[in-house]
Amino acid sequence: MADEPAPVRPTRATFDPLPPIPDEQGKNADTASVEYSHYRTGLSRHRTGLSEHRTDLSEFRTDLSGNRTELSMRRTGMSIQRTRMSADRTLMSVIRTALSLIGFGFTVHEVFRKAVEAGAIHGAQSARTFGLSLLLLGVLLLLGGIFRHLQFALELRKRRHLMIGGHLIHGESAYPVSMTLVTAVLLLALGLVAAASVIFDANFLG
Repeated sequence: MADEPAPVRPTRATFDPLPPIPDEQGKNADTASVEYSHYRTGLSRHRTGLSEHRTDLSEFRTDLSGNRTELSMRRTGMSIQRTRMSADRTLMSVIRTALSLIGFGFTVHEVFRKAVEAGAIHGAQSARTFGLSLLLLGVLLLLGGIFRHLQFALELRKRRHLMIGGHLIHGESAYPVSMTLVTAVLLLALGLVAAASVIFDANFLG
């Protein structure tokens, strides 16, 4: 329907002028009846022309209404895509915050651990615990962001399928997998490995 030409507005109608009202004064009944009959015929032709023009205008308005419906469906479909991208941007904000917490927490823990092993400082357990707390907080924040993103994405997909079934949108555009979500899951796995490395004092990251 998007490739169909735009509807053409009907040309402005021009009609013959209305026939003059016959003057029957001083005429016999038969002559007056014939003249009135011609007058009514002229009025009938005029009304027919008006009716045909109104029909053309009505068809033109119907075509315009169909085009507006088409545009509305496409705008609604694009609105769903914009909502999905907005959800991706929200998840990216969570990723940035979680990455900062995980990276900073792991760095703090490792710096103080190396300092204790080198004998530079003593009794830095509280600082190492603080680093571990930041790391775990980043992991929990990322886990919550992924869960909320999945919940919202499933709701949006369900609503999109319902709207496609109700012929409210076309559903022609693809609905790809969110690469932001894939990145968040990979970062969560990396955060869990870092947390396990700190908690069990292992060297999982090499």
